[in-house]
Amino acid sequence: MSTTPSTEKFDAVDVIVAKRDGHRLTDAQIDWVIDAYTRGVVAEEQMSALNMAILLNGMDRAEISRWTAAMIASGERMDFSGLRRPTADKHSTGGVGDKITLPLAPLVAVFDVAVPQLSGRGLGHTGGTLDKLESIPGWRAALSNDEMMAQLDGPGAVICQAGSGLAPADRKLYALRDVTGTVEAIPLIASSIMSKKIAEGTGALVLDVKVGSGAFMKDLDRARELARTMVDLGTDAGVNTVALLTDMSTPLGLTAGNALEVRESLEVLAGGGPSDVVDLTVALAEEMLAAAGRPGEDVRAALADGRAMDVWRRMIEAQGGDADATLPVARHTEQVLAPADGVLTRLDAYAVGIAAWRLGAGRARKEDPVQAGAGVELHAKPGDAVRAGQPLLTLHTDTPERFERANEALEGGFDVAAEAPAATPLILDRIAAS
Repeated sequence: MSTTPSTEKFDAVDVIVAKRDGHRLTDAQIDWVIDAYTRGVVAEEQMSALNMAILLNGMDRAEISRWTAAMIASGERMDFSGLRRPTADKHSTGGVGDKITLPLAPLVAVFDVAVPQLSGRGLGHTGGTLDKLESIPGWRAALSNDEMMAQLDGPGAVICQAGSGLAPADRKLYALRDVTGTVEAIPLIASSIMSKKIAEGTGALVLDVKVGSGAFMKDLDRARELARTMVDLGTDAGVNTVALLTDMSTPLGLTAGNALEVRESLEVLAGGGPSDVVDLTVALAEEMLAAAGRPGEDVRAALADGRAMDVWRRMIEAQGGDADATLPVARHTEQVLAPADGVLTRLDAYAVGIAAWRLGAGRARKEDPVQAGAGVELHAKPGDAVRAGQPLLTLHTDTPERFERANEALEGGFDVAAEAPAATPLILDRIAAS
């Protein structure tokens, strides 16, 4: 029995059965099913079945490219061709303590490359860039297209929320994947990320694909497959795309939490900050500049001499923020102490992320509020010598009843031993267009 109105080009069941039986979907089938689902003609249970068939049977490069293009076609596309500067953007698949966007966007803008960074909010144990910036008094995430263009023409960098018009099909599909056990399907992950990034209109894109306990991708081979798929999608769409696979087994930097991470980002912009945050910021900046046709720039010098900080201040002030304001501080703190003398051999990023979330830095549902000052401060990283009773972590929250569950999250989340572990490189691989 047909489940699709007779005026439609295809029957939803026929498309589901084709992928269920391992066939590749035609361009016309893909265009129709994305459009029909966005219009409400294809029912949620039908798209759920198709998503599961894609998870089980996969898609080839041409199918994923067409699926992504159909999602882009469901909404508007931004156009930066009128800017006097080339554009470059960065996307991270999310991690714990990943505040790289904050120093990175103004740093790249120093070299006359515009950075249109459309960012999101945190959900679960990974923090959201907009939540971090909203800890700055007065700063606003929602900008009109005209405001965004003016800022790209001025300071050269903008970090703001994406408008509802970009890839509306993805919003429906994203929510559906979350409740149907199909989040892990690489074709669907890649098309979700890349449909928004391509619709955003950037000329160059650098992907930071996190790997490890605190990342969405725990396995290096799966992360490499995702990176390759996304690089191919960007390349097929005419966007100069490259990916770095980076370690997320340990939190990035020494903070996880909104205002805490802004404070650390300011240290980086002032020429200091933790070496891993600085090194990754520099590596991604170099990739973005090279992809935008500006290779060979001395990006470390722009952190050291204050040029990146100058762009940061102009960027924050253009969005209503007070660049000189005191950042929020949590009302209560509690320390986690080293259990013995030795070397910290492991500090699990996922455990720290869950603790920060439970302290109030993150949210379980999109509508939940976050505490600006909540989070976790690290006093040691793997490889550091520690003494029994020395503070390893400081927990921050406005609501001290949260400490118990945060401490539960950290149980078994770190090890102290006699010998230092083998060092893990921060950048695990680089994937470029094939």
